Amino acid sequence: MNLKDRKYYLNRELSLLAFNKRVLQQALDPTIPLLERIRFIFICSNNLDEFFEVRVAGIRHDLARGNTKPSLNGASAEEVLKEINLRAHQLVDEQYRIFNDELLPKLADESIQFLPANEWNEAQCLWLKKYFKHQVIPVISPISLDLTHPFPRLVNKSLHFLLHLHGNDAFGRNLEYAVLHMPRSLPRIIELPESVGGSKQHNFVYLSSIVSEFAQDLFPGMDIHGCYQFRLTRDSHLLLEENSNEDLASALKRELQSRNFGAAVRLEVGKQCPDKIVSFLLQKCNLTAEELYRVNGPVNLNRLMLLPDLVDRPDLKFDGFTPKIPSELHRRDILDVLLEQDILLHHPYESFLPVVDFVRQAAKDSSVLAIKQTLYRTGSQSSIVEALIEASQAGKEVTAVVELRARFDEADNIELAQKLQEAGVLVVYGVVGYKTHAKMTLVVRKNQKHNKLQRFAHLGTGNYHAGNARLYTDYSLLTTNVDICEDVHKVFQQLTGMGKVYQLNQLWHAPFTLHSNLLKAIERETINAASGKKARMIIKLNSLTDQSLIEALYKASNAGVEIQLIVRGICCLSPGIKGLSENIQVRSIIGRFLEHSRVYYFYDNGKEHLYAASADWMERNLYNRVETCFPILQENIKRRVLNELELMLNDSEQSWILKADGDYQLFCRGKPNEKVQQLLLDKLSY
Repeated sequence: MNLKDRKYYLNRELSLLAFNKRVLQQALDPTIPLLERIRFIFICSNNLDEFFEVRVAGIRHDLARGNTKPSLNGASAEEVLKEINLRAHQLVDEQYRIFNDELLPKLADESIQFLPANEWNEAQCLWLKKYFKHQVIPVISPISLDLTHPFPRLVNKSLHFLLHLHGNDAFGRNLEYAVLHMPRSLPRIIELPESVGGSKQHNFVYLSSIVSEFAQDLFPGMDIHGCYQFRLTRDSHLLLEENSNEDLASALKRELQSRNFGAAVRLEVGKQCPDKIVSFLLQKCNLTAEELYRVNGPVNLNRLMLLPDLVDRPDLKFDGFTPKIPSELHRRDILDVLLEQDILLHHPYESFLPVVDFVRQAAKDSSVLAIKQTLYRTGSQSSIVEALIEASQAGKEVTAVVELRARFDEADNIELAQKLQEAGVLVVYGVVGYKTHAKMTLVVRKNQKHNKLQRFAHLGTGNYHAGNARLYTDYSLLTTNVDICEDVHKVFQQLTGMGKVYQLNQLWHAPFTLHSNLLKAIERETINAASGKKARMIIKLNSLTDQSLIEALYKASNAGVEIQLIVRGICCLSPGIKGLSENIQVRSIIGRFLEHSRVYYFYDNGKEHLYAASADWMERNLYNRVETCFPILQENIKRRVLNELELMLNDSEQSWILKADGDYQLFCRGKPNEKVQQLLLDKLSY
């Protein structure tokens, strides 16, 4: 078979839509608590926003530039957009069907409901009218549309209303339309107080319902023929000249000011919006009918994400848990423990606190001379950042490689860099043209007794973000292995200096050796299988899109290698094709936590190599980012991770199996209650 034949590959964008479809299916799972099921609706909505802002916008960029290069599966940009429009419309329709027909009735059964305007009683109507007068009107500014007021530039993903008016205003102008912009400070759902709530325990009203009902108060003396909600999604790419002489932080600040006003890529309107109004909006936003989404409900579902937090019903949510701290770290200094053994943490089942304590204790330890750390996403209130500042103020040499271009975290990272610099931390922005995506920390301490330096390293598959560590599954390795620590030191030297490509001992790192070493590891399994030896790979990723690695996996499958891929999101490999990929199985695990860890296992004739990494098998990770892939060397830790991978392969309730045509089917082995995430919760947490 011709391994480059595009019919053997799946489309990246359509695979991403298929992932969001799997996320949405969680809202139908009766074994998931009700308020958590509705949360999956909101997650799907948020994911779709980013899909349009980034992926759809990117395809439109290609078309505008005349880029006719077909996608990996051979489809042209026009063909991909056409298929996206079809599938995205189906997904959005299904999203609102589940929300309206499946979940809202079940919420009402639990005394949680959303009241439409036609069901408000007199007391509720009076309370909401006062709310509109005192909480909404003071913060909004109606914009009339006439010859002197052209259609305004509307903020990306914000809730807006178009009002159809009749009559003359105070200046005698005969206005037909006006636009209302709803600031993000206004909550999208409002809970009625108990005094007017009615029989239900929790009664909510959409902000859109309140505005539609009382918009007349904004235009006294004029008639309102209609008030229609709508929402624009815009291109969120930042256009930076990587090789310009301008300071990167300054360039980013300038571009961030225009992100909310990029070209429109999608228009959402309420289902009842008249065709005349829709045509007017499409024309003003320079969009086509294919880019219109009529929705049966609020146009900004993801802004309802706070609903589960507003309802104090533990019985309708996942059981709480306390992430475990390994017994070795109880009442002992983590740096002292690491001199005796490596520590592996599996978040969120195991606590992220030891990683924070690793930096905190280093900051306080008078023998520590230097701390170096990469920062990609940290969150606005980061204990790790505070520890770095404390270390710097204590006179230690602290270096932070801050990636300013972490998508949608650019503004936070600019502020973070400034905060660190003001505290005396040496801040480096990484390498022009390459995002620093590696997650690593290096601590250098002087052993006073032996008068020599000791190195301690942390390497992770996820970010230094305590909040994400409660939601994402990731691995953290803490080690004093001499070779690994030396490798981490060399990678930092590359990031902060201008030198040659270092030869590393244990780490594989992008953009230099990661891709080639992966190909070599796959080739070893291929050769072993061709020689009649046992050959096996287990690869856990978020996404798989690189053609050269997919080709290598196809060759390995043909040779008889048993290949099990756990790919949460995008997968462009087509499994189960006879004579090509029949020895490859691809599964996607969707559950309570976002599967984020990257783990690579190669049997290698019984030598068994196991790696964890910050990198997916995507072109951007392999060629355009600084990534680290680190080995798990301590035998008991290696066995543990392999056992956890086997649990994932045996999951019978939250695994979706990829078929050759790109569709996914829920995996069922006849063994109920084998949810890997719950098994790991029971095993690793309190």
